[in-house]
Amino acid sequence: MSVESQIKDSALGLGFDLVGITTAEPFERDEQAASQRVRDGLMDGLPWYNLERVHRMNRPLVLLEGARSVISLAVSYNTSSDASVGKSRNEQTSARLTGKIARYARGDDYHKVIKKRLRTFVDGLPDILGHAASARVFVDDGPMNDRAAAERAGVGWFGKNTNILTPSHGSWVFLAQVITDVGLRPDAPLKKTCGNCVRCIDDCPTGAIVAPYVLDNRRCISYLTIELRGVIPRELRPLMGDWAFGCDICQDVCPVNRKTATGFDPAFQKRHDFDAPELLPLLELGDEEFRERFRNSPIKRAKRVGLQRNVCVALGNLGDARAVPALSKALVHDDLVVRLHAAWALGRIGGEVALGHLKFASEHETDTEVMAEVELSITESESSVR
Repeated sequence: MSVESQIKDSALGLGFDLVGITTAEPFERDEQAASQRVRDGLMDGLPWYNLERVHRMNRPLVLLEGARSVISLAVSYNTSSDASVGKSRNEQTSARLTGKIARYARGDDYHKVIKKRLRTFVDGLPDILGHAASARVFVDDGPMNDRAAAERAGVGWFGKNTNILTPSHGSWVFLAQVITDVGLRPDAPLKKTCGNCVRCIDDCPTGAIVAPYVLDNRRCISYLTIELRGVIPRELRPLMGDWAFGCDICQDVCPVNRKTATGFDPAFQKRHDFDAPELLPLLELGDEEFRERFRNSPIKRAKRVGLQRNVCVALGNLGDARAVPALSKALVHDDLVVRLHAAWALGRIGGEVALGHLKFASEHETDTEVMAEVELSITESESSVR
């Protein structure tokens, strides 16, 4: 058995679903494309994603001295069906007010799980090679272009939504990379494309996929609900639906994802009600309760304030008057961002009760930005009452 086959068998035995190998040559095409996105302002809001980082992430030799190969790995997180698929909004909210969480965030924190697995994998390389090897590992947490590596290693191909699509597991995969100074025979890229399909572009509610393979980060629901700190642009809030953390729309509509292999990794099985969480209790969480509920979960990245902001937007879009009491409490939240979005949600729901709470807030709110939102919401709510 070749060294490459032994390496792949080792990775598969540790729980990875796909493995490919490529060289440590620069990803020049990808560096040019990413640099242009930065220059065009499409990555605004992520200050760390700059031209210097783009240069580093596309040059494995910069990341590891003497690098010769990149081992690209993928593990499926598609471990359970989506509870919301095929259900109308009325069906989903008839008994309780629920939101949506992206599939990747329904289990344990993938960074910790996969990085531990990668270290075990790297520790086993000397036994396969017969000599020591230098290596550096990445799991979506450092300056490494994992998608470019996965494409060139034949793990998958670029979808027009910018995700990597794999033939067996679709785009429901976590990507990981090992840069090493060992020379390995590279795999060939897949000869697959999305063809003429533009479902992901047409179905993105915020228009974040501005062209095939080009994402405007500023409009992406995943960015708005996770990375953005502060106020979500008012014009985008009605387009975000009931997503409380992340978004799967461009993956859900992708034909490649219709029939994919199911992952069985216990670490990524759904925790609690993380596929369709009940929204109202999330508005009541204090810091300690938030930490405990989302311990070892990717959802903690949004922070308590960010998640509660997202919940307000989701409740506003659901438009159910049962949310009014909880949103009225959020009008006196300790954070102005939550108060602002609670006011917006009450304006969206409308009605006499919501209007009364907004008028009360107008008499007691001290922050000018929140006050401006309250006044706008009062106007909208008064229109609904008429």
